[in-house]
Amino acid sequence: MLRPQDTTTRERKNLDGIWSFRLDAEAAGRDARWYAGPLADARDMAVPASFNDVVADAAVRDYFGDIWYQRTVRVPRGWDGQRVVLHFESATHRATVWVDEHEVMSHEGGYTPFEADITEFVTAGEEVLVTALVNNTLSFQSIPPGVIEQRPSGPAQVYWHDFFNYAGIHRSVWLSATPQARIEDVTVVTGFTGSTGSVDWTVEAVDQDGLDVHVVLRDGSGGVVAEGSGATGTLEVPDVHLWGPGDGYLYGLEAQLVDDGGAVVDSVSQNVGVRTVEVRGTEFLINGEPFYFTGFGMHEDHAIIGKAQNDAHLVNDFELLDWIGANSFRTSHYPYSEDVLDYADRHGIVVIDETAAVGLNMGLGGGIFGGQGYTTFSPETINDASQEVHAQAIRELIARDKNHPSVVVWSIANEPESDTEGAENYFRPLFDVAREADPTRPVGFVNVMLAPHGTCRVSQFADILMLNRYYGWYVNTGDLPGAEIAWTEELQGWATEGKPIVITEYGADTLAGNHSLTPQPWSEEYQVDYLDMNHRVFDSIDAVVGEHVWNFADFATTSGIMRVDGNKKGAFTRDRRPKSAAFALRRRWKKNF
Repeated sequence: MLRPQDTTTRERKNLDGIWSFRLDAEAAGRDARWYAGPLADARDMAVPASFNDVVADAAVRDYFGDIWYQRTVRVPRGWDGQRVVLHFESATHRATVWVDEHEVMSHEGGYTPFEADITEFVTAGEEVLVTALVNNTLSFQSIPPGVIEQRPSGPAQVYWHDFFNYAGIHRSVWLSATPQARIEDVTVVTGFTGSTGSVDWTVEAVDQDGLDVHVVLRDGSGGVVAEGSGATGTLEVPDVHLWGPGDGYLYGLEAQLVDDGGAVVDSVSQNVGVRTVEVRGTEFLINGEPFYFTGFGMHEDHAIIGKAQNDAHLVNDFELLDWIGANSFRTSHYPYSEDVLDYADRHGIVVIDETAAVGLNMGLGGGIFGGQGYTTFSPETINDASQEVHAQAIRELIARDKNHPSVVVWSIANEPESDTEGAENYFRPLFDVAREADPTRPVGFVNVMLAPHGTCRVSQFADILMLNRYYGWYVNTGDLPGAEIAWTEELQGWATEGKPIVITEYGADTLAGNHSLTPQPWSEEYQVDYLDMNHRVFDSIDAVVGEHVWNFADFATTSGIMRVDGNKKGAFTRDRRPKSAAFALRRRWKKNF
C-alpha cells in the first residue's frame, strides 16, 4: 500500500477538518444504519485528533466502545475515469467505513493505514457521505491488550500500558485518484561499496498488461544519477552521498509505468537514503561505522489533541532533539505518524520502530499497578488469536516503514512477559514473521526488569538487546549507590551474551520546580543524579551502544495513585519546558557523542 501522493499521474484530497461525531455506548448505530444518512444528535470533532480531551466531559474522556465519525466530501470533477481510493492513516483501535450506504472496509489495529477502492460508489463532481465507526475497546485479542471488568459502578476498561488510551482518528484521511493501471508498492534496499552506492528496487503493479516499469533516481538537486527498467533491479550510484546520523541526505526514486511509446501511465515517488545497518558482535554499525544511540523513548502526546499529528509540534520536538544532542528515538509504544518518519529521514535522526504490543505482561501490572489475577499467555487470555493479530501488526508496520532510512531496528514488543515457556512459544514465530517481512534490519524486543539476565527466554531470538531498567527508581528507590552496584552487576551479565545493548528506558519521575538540597526522589536534583549514576554504569560496559532516557516529555496516563497528572519522567514538561535533566543530558550528549 502506497501513501496517497501528488504526482504527474496521481492526485489527493485531504479530508481533515471538522467531522460530525457521536458516541454509541449501546452499540446501536450499526443495526440502526446510522451510516445511511446524516448522523443525528452529533457534535463537532476535529480530525485529526484524539477525541478524549477535546470535549469538556469526563464521560467522553474515559469512554470506550463504538464511536461514529461522519462528513460529506465532493469528489473532484477532474477525477472522472480515475480509480478513487479512500485512505485512513490510522483509526484507534479499529474501524469500519461506509461510503453512502456501502460498507467498504474494516481494519484491526490503531496505528497503521488502511484503504479501499471506492470507484464504483462515487461520481466525479458529486458529493458522497463518508462514515467511520471507530471502536477503542481493548481485549486480550487486541494489540495492545486490555479487558472489560464488571464493577459495582458498571463496566470498566482495564489496560496494562502506562499511557492514556487516547483514541479516535489521530491522523489524516484522504481521497486519492490513481490510474487503473498502477503501481501498488515500491521496495528499496540500499548498500554501497567504496564510493559507489546501490539501490535495489522492487515494483509491484496491477493491470499493467503491455506496460513496462521504468525507474529514475535523482539526487538532492534533481539531477538524474541512474535509470533502470523492469519490476526488479539494481541501480548504481556513483560518488554516492550516504544517508547517516545527522546527515539526512535523500535521493528521489521515481517509479513509472510506461507504454510502448514511452508515455508515462502512472508515476510514484519514493525518497531513498543510501545506507547500511549491521550488527557485528557487540557493535551496532551504520554505514560500517559504530553508532551509539543517544535520545529518548517518546510519545505522541500533547494537550487537547492527544495523539494527533500536528506539524508545529513535530518541528518543535525535533528542534528540541537537536538542541539536547539526541541522535535517535524509539516510537514507544506504537507506530508513529508517517510524517514523523519522513521528518526523521530528512534530518538524519535514527529510529527504533515499535509495534503497539505493549502490556503483554500481567506480572508487570501486578508488581507496579496493582494485581490483576490474570495469566499472561493462556487459551483464555493472550492466545493464538492474539498472536495472529500481533503478527499482522508486525507485517503492517514493516510494510509501511520499510523504505525509511531512519528506521534501523524493528521492536516487536515492549516489556512483555519473557521468562516463561508460554512467552517463548508465543514470540518465537513472531521473530520469524519480522525477519521474513524484512531480512535487512535487526529485530528485537524490549526486555523488562522482571526478566533479568539469566531468566529471559525471548532474548535468544533478538539480534540486539533492548533493556528497560529503573534501578534507583522502582527498585533501590532513593539509594543511588545501591542501585549502581545492582545495575552494574546485571548489565555485566547481559554483556556476556555477545550482542549490542541499548538501554531503551531509564528514568525517574520528577516534578518540575521541585528542588532539594540533598537529592530526594521527585526533585530535579535527584533526576540529574539518577541519570549520572546510570551513565557511569553504561560507560563501564563496552557492549552498551545506546541510551534512551524515559521519557522525552511528561505524558498523560490513566489516573491512579502511581501517577499524578500523568507520568513525570520527562526531561521536558508536557508543554516542552526543560527540567534540570535536559541541561545535564545536553552537556553529556553534546560533549561526548
